Amino acid sequence: MYATKADAELSWTQPEPSLSLELIRQATPRGRVIDVGGGSSPLAGLLLDEGYDVAVLDVSEAALNRAKEKLGPRAASVRWIIADVTAAPALGEFDVWHDRAVFHFLTEARDRERYLALLERRVPIGGHAVVATFAEDGPEKCSGLPVRRYSAEQLAAEVGAAFRAVRSERERHMTPWGKEQSFQYSLFERI
Repeated sequence: MYATKADAELSWTQPEPSLSLELIRQATPRGRVIDVGGGSSPLAGLLLDEGYDVAVLDVSEAALNRAKEKLGPRAASVRWIIADVTAAPALGEFDVWHDRAVFHFLTEARDRERYLALLERRVPIGGHAVVATFAEDGPEKCSGLPVRRYSAEQLAAEVGAAFRAVRSERERHMTPWGKEQSFQYSLFERI
């Protein structure tokens, strides 16, 4: 998608990731943050502005290249990781794992198990995860692909006993062309 479309043509484009920033700040005022599926989001630059140590993981090299271009020389301050999160890449540990709209694409149980196993290994006890998915009344597909929709309770059950739900919020996301999408955000603490 990133190789053929501008940001304004991608439904997930979010010019100001306010709720993500709020939840990351609530988790910790400083530290190591990984943005899983970060694509060309402005989140990395905003986190740099606030003094976080930032990594961005995405399966799309084109997306990460676009993000680097937007950041200019500051891109050298971000760790860029081209990988499939379900393939258990070597990442290191993070104080906050942020995922806006990757987990809901994992429709196969085995992919979710791999993702969650990696999450548990990469977020130490006391660390946090921010996971945002389509809510129960959100779209059933995104970019032609099926997704799983979650309530706060369903997402907490899926994430499992290694994490404690701290906060859940709903967000009405407006696509660049004005269509509303319902998201479910949850902040979890690793226990």
